[in-house]
Amino acid sequence: MRHNRAHKKLGRTSAHRRAMFRNQLASLIEHERIRTSVAKAKALRPIAEKLITRGREDSVHARRMVSRWVSDRTLIKKLFDEIGPRFVDRPGGYLRIVKLGHRLGDGGEEAILELVDYDFAERQAEKKAS
Repeated sequence: MRHNRAHKKLGRTSAHRRAMFRNQLASLIEHERIRTSVAKAKALRPIAEKLITRGREDSVHARRMVSRWVSDRTLIKKLFDEIGPRFVDRPGGYLRIVKLGHRLGDGGEEAILELVDYDFAERQAEKKAS
């Protein structure tokens, strides 16, 4: 029985795990899509969805709560000005996990964690234009 065992440890100390999640959240907000292992994606999704929910309502309190996880002001601004308003009418489920299969090096299962409204073709066109 797994009573009171809410989170996966992912083979890391709590400080290392929190730092890893902070880095992944920053990358997720910046690029709106990250490639990681399935276990990390499943562990990161609830944290990221709570941040996006905070980003739907722009208030000082919400910005301070988000700044606990994301320290870069430009990313906080992007979360509240671009990402949050896109999901105002959606009652949750802002992220999807797309499984990619096994990694060649160690056989670990990989996945893409991305926003539900992420448009790959549009992002590629933006990259080629710039």
